[in-house]
This record gives sequence, C-alpha cells and structure tokens, in this order.
Amino acid sequence: MKIPIAYNLRNLAVRKTSTLMTAIGIGLTVAVLVSALALVNGLRTAFQNTGNPLQILALQKGSRSELGSFVSREKFDQLSSLEGIARDHSSNVLASLEMVQVINLPSVDSPKGMNVTVRGLSPSGVEMRSVRLISGRWFQTGQREVVVGKGVAKRYPRARLGQHLRFGKGDWEVVGIMDGGQSAVNSELWGDLNQISSDYNRQGNLSSVLVRAADATAVPTLIGAINDDLQLGMSAMPEAEYYTKQTSAGAPIEFAGIFIAVIMAVGSSFAAMNTMYAAVARRSKEIGTLRVLGFSRGSILLSFLIEGLLLSLLGGAMGCLLVLPLNNVTTGVGNFVTFSEIAFNFRVGLATMSIGMLFAALVGSAGGLFPAWSAARKSILEALRES
Repeated sequence: MKIPIAYNLRNLAVRKTSTLMTAIGIGLTVAVLVSALALVNGLRTAFQNTGNPLQILALQKGSRSELGSFVSREKFDQLSSLEGIARDHSSNVLASLEMVQVINLPSVDSPKGMNVTVRGLSPSGVEMRSVRLISGRWFQTGQREVVVGKGVAKRYPRARLGQHLRFGKGDWEVVGIMDGGQSAVNSELWGDLNQISSDYNRQGNLSSVLVRAADATAVPTLIGAINDDLQLGMSAMPEAEYYTKQTSAGAPIEFAGIFIAVIMAVGSSFAAMNTMYAAVARRSKEIGTLRVLGFSRGSILLSFLIEGLLLSLLGGAMGCLLVLPLNNVTTGVGNFVTFSEIAFNFRVGLATMSIGMLFAALVGSAGGLFPAWSAARKSILEALRES
C-alpha cells in the first residue's frame, strides 16, 4: 500500500518556514547554474547564427583568426578567378576582400574601454551578409563613416547614431545601426575598406577573403582548390565553421558557472538533508502510526524520497523564475580568438531550464536519501516510543 502524495504536500505546507528556506537555498544554486548556461547558450547562438552555408572564409595559411591574417590584393585577384564562385546579377564574382582591426571604446561596464572589432569591406561584402539597417544609412565609399551593430550601439555610448569615434588617423561618424539577427555581426563596426586600410597603412595587406560558392556541391571543391594552391598560401573553411570554433570563448564561463553550482549544490544537499532529518525526528510517532496502519518500510522510504524531491523541485522552479528576467538581456564577453568583445543576449530557453530542474531533482534526491532511509528503518515500537 502506497502513501498518497497529498500526505507529502501537507507536510511541506505545515513546515512552511523550513520548506521555504531550503527551497531558497536550492533555488539560488539552480539560478547560478541556469544563468551560466544561459550566457553560454546566448554566445553559442550568436556564433552559430553567423555565416552563410554557401560562403567560405579564406585566411593566410597558419592563421587562427582574421586579426592575425595578412592577404594581399594580388592574392585576392588570384582567388577570385577560381571556378565555382557565385556571381551577382551583374556577373561580378561574389568575393569580398576585407580588413579586420581592433579598437578600444569605453563601454557601459568598463569606462576604461573594451576592444571592439572594426571591419573594412566593400559594398559586395555588405551584400553577401544577412543584415538590415534599423536606423540611419549605410556608409559611403571613400568617406570616414561607419555603421555599427545593434549590440555595439547598446553597450558603447560613443558608438551611437550621430556620434563620432576616433581611431586610425582621425574621426569617424556613426551614420547607421545594423541588425544581424542573433549573429556576431551585432558586435562589429563596418566601414569602407580602402578608407580603413589607408588609416592603418595596410592598403596592400588586408585580412581575409569571403567568397560565395555557386551551390552547395561547389563548397568542398572550392575549399580544396584554395587549400591546395601553393601560390595562394591560404587556408579556407566554411564561414559558419570559423565562427563556431570561436565558441571556445564561453568555455571558461561555463566551467566557472558549473563549478560554483556544484559547490553550492553540496551545501544545498546538506540543507535539504537537515530539513528532512528534522522532519523524521519530529514525526517519529507519525511514522510509527503509518507502520501500524499497514504501510511498509518501502512505502515510507518512497514517501520521504518523494517529499525531498518535491522540495527540490520547488527550489528549482524558484531558481528558474529568478533567472527568467535575464532572457534577451544584452551582455558581452571577451573573445580569446579575436581579442575583442562579443555582444550577445542571454538565452534562457526550455532546455536550459530543464537542465536546472533536473539538477535540482538530483540535489533533492541526494539530500533526501539518507533521511528517508532513516525513517524507513525505524521499528514500530521505537517510533511510537519517541516523543
């Protein structure tokens, strides 16, 4: 014969103070874990949503990022002549020679400044990406103008529409704000390739080449052609793969969040255990009565385990609710590949909260196991004699 769950719910309600305090402890543990996972999930989403499956990024052979790559205009012309590159409506090849530089700007989190990526590109480079203007206009060729991602505009007060930024050899006007969806584009500033390369005396040595394959079957063929061409001295990979590799920037944060959550989980388990042990001590006669009524040791063990599980799930739900307001909040983290900040949104999704609830259930089960075993082991006479 099983003890009804209503019995456990009533006991938790009667001991509301200890129930609430234990649930809060578990809830804070879950909140730390879920917030760390939401941050990494947001960073991973930003990188995974960057890149067209038909587009290929070519860097100097041996370079890990665009920042440390040097590509000459002659090599760009040579690469642009390869077979398999798509063309636009004017029969021009869809290939973009680009330059990447890092500048320092004061942010909302750091008045001393954070590194931000500046990308010099041509109109064809803009055309090849899925971005839209949400205010202002696009930069003009030959002008000292930039368009900034919406993440940059939120986190850097000096990079808002109509403001002027000083980098390179002079001032640059912010003439537009762009939206790249959930991609890393929102963390960049875009300007005219020739103007930016001139400011940094790199007219002949740029950073990378972005090309679009004619179709999906041409992607591996084009990558192989670029990698095997010894005269080019370049390595190529799908654009999406390049950005996916940058998710390593979130690994330390994920590790730190999980480590802190595990440490807190140990404390929460002991708190749950103490609560359940106190419940067993106060309810000895009640346990004896249950035995007299015919409930087995196994039923009592299961009942107390369920009670601990309900307590932990309450805490898990509280933790998820604490973190829920973080969803879509814009933050930033340093990218160890590009040495610049990536702006992105916290992503508190169903999968993230499910992990938090599962974690809470494990904490509650660990904390309730020994007290439940202690309650089940009591003999009828021993339980009835205790006050």
